[in-house]
Amino acid sequence: MGYSACVAAKAERVALVTGANSGIGLATVIELARRGFRSVGTVRSPAKARAVHAAAREADVDVETVILDVADLRRCERVIDDVRPFALVNNAGISNLGAVEDVSDAEARMQVEIMLLAPIRLARLAIPHMREAGEGRVVNISSIYGLMTTPLAGWYQACKHGLEAVSDALRMEVARDGVRVSLVEPGGFDTAIWEQGADAVARRGDSRYARPYERTLQGVQFARPAMGKPEGVARVVASAILSSRPRSRYVVGYDAHAARLYSRVMPERVRDRLARMTLGL
Repeated sequence: MGYSACVAAKAERVALVTGANSGIGLATVIELARRGFRSVGTVRSPAKARAVHAAAREADVDVETVILDVADLRRCERVIDDVRPFALVNNAGISNLGAVEDVSDAEARMQVEIMLLAPIRLARLAIPHMREAGEGRVVNISSIYGLMTTPLAGWYQACKHGLEAVSDALRMEVARDGVRVSLVEPGGFDTAIWEQGADAVARRGDSRYARPYERTLQGVQFARPAMGKPEGVARVVASAILSSRPRSRYVVGYDAHAARLYSRVMPERVRDRLARMTLGL
């Protein structure tokens, strides 16, 4: 197949990215458009769709948007059937920073719905289309917190740990159908999720964990200037999608590599003690 035919064939492939209005999702939907895909980003409102289109114009690429609440099963079904993606990038998520005893059942259910059930639901809906086409890619945006656990983010980390486990099972189940499943595990990148964490802390009122929350937010503010840009993660996602033999996991960021090594070599008792000392627990 000649070069122009290859480009045309790739241009017909659709990449669907959830949570595309900002951060990693926005960077990814733009990067995939640059790579020649018909790039479609999901957003939750027309205002967010306009923001995506404005960013795409600035980047001089064509990006489509679709309104989707990933917690809405029927809407998920309609979007997947309409788009029939070659590649699905599950990026949508929320922070909801909070100690275990500060997080209500309702908050926990919403976090699990958005960050664990929704990505696997979308993959479950998309895989029959991929199987019919004889190929496909599912990229689930996890986190270094899918490989380790720290205080004050237990439910977030539970969702990421769960996403890792289900993704591993799914990867083996669909491999013979030409569908490849990968996890991308970023460390700290400069996105709006950190503001979400601050908003969640503001809702905690007179929590007994007020001081640890304060120290956590101070640490984030100190670290943000050194955090990587979402475009770095987007390039990794694009590489996973374009690879004929994508890896099962992509750890992204120097801090993520360091944290993974730390969690492997440092005894658990020592890790616990250091975390408690750092946060005043």
